[in-house]
Amino acid sequence: MRRRLLCCSLSVLMQVLLLGARTAGAQSAAPHSFGVQGDHFALDGKPFQIISGAMHYTRIPRAYWRDRLRKAKAMGLNTIETYVFWNVHEPSPGRYDFSGNNDIAEYIREAQEEGLYVILRPGPYVCAEWEFGGYPAWLLKDRNMVVRSRNPAFLAAAARWLHRLSEEVAPLQIGNGGPIIAVQVENEYGSYGDDHAYMEEIHRDLVESGFTKAMLYTADGADVLQQGALPELPAAINFGTGDAHRSFDLLKKFRPNGPFLCGEYWDGWFDHWGEKHETGNTSQQSSDLKWMLSQGYSVNIYMFDGGTSFGWMNGANSDDKGYHADVTSYDYDVAIGENGELRPEYFAFRQIIEQATGAKLPDPPKATAATAWPAVELNWSASLWENLPAPVQSQHPLPMEAVDQAYGYILYRTTLNGPLNGKLKFEPVHGYAQVYLDGKLLGTLDRRLNQTAIDLTVPGPKTRLDVLVENSGRVNYGKTIGDERAGISGTASFAAQPLTGWSIFPLPLQNLSSLTYKQTPCSGPCFYKAELPVATPADSFLDARNLTKGAVWVNGRILGRFWNIGPQQTLYLPGPWLRKGSNEIIVFDLNSATGKSIQGLDHPILDELKSK
Repeated sequence: MRRRLLCCSLSVLMQVLLLGARTAGAQSAAPHSFGVQGDHFALDGKPFQIISGAMHYTRIPRAYWRDRLRKAKAMGLNTIETYVFWNVHEPSPGRYDFSGNNDIAEYIREAQEEGLYVILRPGPYVCAEWEFGGYPAWLLKDRNMVVRSRNPAFLAAAARWLHRLSEEVAPLQIGNGGPIIAVQVENEYGSYGDDHAYMEEIHRDLVESGFTKAMLYTADGADVLQQGALPELPAAINFGTGDAHRSFDLLKKFRPNGPFLCGEYWDGWFDHWGEKHETGNTSQQSSDLKWMLSQGYSVNIYMFDGGTSFGWMNGANSDDKGYHADVTSYDYDVAIGENGELRPEYFAFRQIIEQATGAKLPDPPKATAATAWPAVELNWSASLWENLPAPVQSQHPLPMEAVDQAYGYILYRTTLNGPLNGKLKFEPVHGYAQVYLDGKLLGTLDRRLNQTAIDLTVPGPKTRLDVLVENSGRVNYGKTIGDERAGISGTASFAAQPLTGWSIFPLPLQNLSSLTYKQTPCSGPCFYKAELPVATPADSFLDARNLTKGAVWVNGRILGRFWNIGPQQTLYLPGPWLRKGSNEIIVFDLNSATGKSIQGLDHPILDELKSK
């Protein structure tokens, strides 16, 4: 308890100092109040209907934050909502990053400058189709860790994180003159469990961290309100297209006196690799939105701008049919495309909001045009086999987390003695694995297809076995979230005998500057490099249909993953990430081939499936 009070005292002191510095500069607004009054919300004592849209700061290039916020305002939104992603801010224990695209405080300040309020959803669990639901992978290094529970180690790490986050954003609560009107406690916990003591722990951590100058609330599916809601806090409901009437009826039965808030109205959906592209029903969505606003209900449209899960940040789902990894694009088929394109849904919602509120809305900023450019040949290559780091030695396979790795790839190498036929088996492989004998690819193990074993013929003694595993994205939703160690996270055997004596090569692929390239054919997994000349930097979409499976970097920034099975076939390349003149493109492809190239399109391809 003394440690908790000391932590709280230090946090409060930091908030006072930060508040003094920041409010004296960027913020001149006086403190305001926001909360529940009767069956509705009230801002400074006057009725206030939240009309919000979800936009995640990490999924939109920082240079475009202002553009997207202005488009939100021009559609009639008075609020924007964002999750906070713990894993990008604390990549290793005690090391924090709030710079660049992670500068959430600046994002919130810009929202206020554009006349928008903010709903903050710090979790610490956020789901969001985001890698591991926003949890940092290093939590899983502790084999006794139980995330999303009252496990002492988890609660300590979560409390420390929330206290540190508060130093950045608590001064921006509405009671301090900032735009944050509401802060969510945890996230859809009713769909996961019913431990109200755990929920109270998270509630207490937020309060002790200084989140006391905005309204705290919970949000759950309408069918599981009892499991996730806290009696002392307002309860919001989340639901999809066509479910508005039923969900609000359930909320009214649970909380007859209100307030009535849809915390997430799903106006689209996300895509999985190897599955069809999801599209929405604008007509039904328009009907739902019009009805909710006419009833005086508050609503948060999820998503308003889906954006992109840049890098390795896509999540995954797991159900009784198996594992389903999300694609890089978080387009969501919503009002605004990845590059800021205004779609028919945008104008349909804008008209409904304008009619419901009687407001005269400003014209939206013009869409940023995407440009095409001709194919560039990927003539320079670097073999992964020739550019391996120093290995970690272990008798048994270790998951990524055990070697202090979060994302990317990991290579497991050992020696088999033959001649021998048998089944190579892992329990399990978390990701997508390629199996090699003496450098020759023999097959793959795909978690999506529940594959854990492959038949091998070992021709002779001292045959090298390589198993290259991609972390395809940790599950972000469901009961399996606590067991998401990446790579080979269990036992390995061949011909029913345990395999030992492993060399393990961590391949986070964070810094590619040391790679040695050649203008000669490359075999196996390879890096390819090309120079892209740019006269005027502009948005584009990289066409990856000439590639197989891997990732792309431009000027050192990782854009995300490609996989020729689809449905996503392009990667969004923001113009601000290019420079005038020469730009470096690096492609990592698991399958080598001559004649690889990549070109830029002026439109995305998100709906092209190929056979598995």
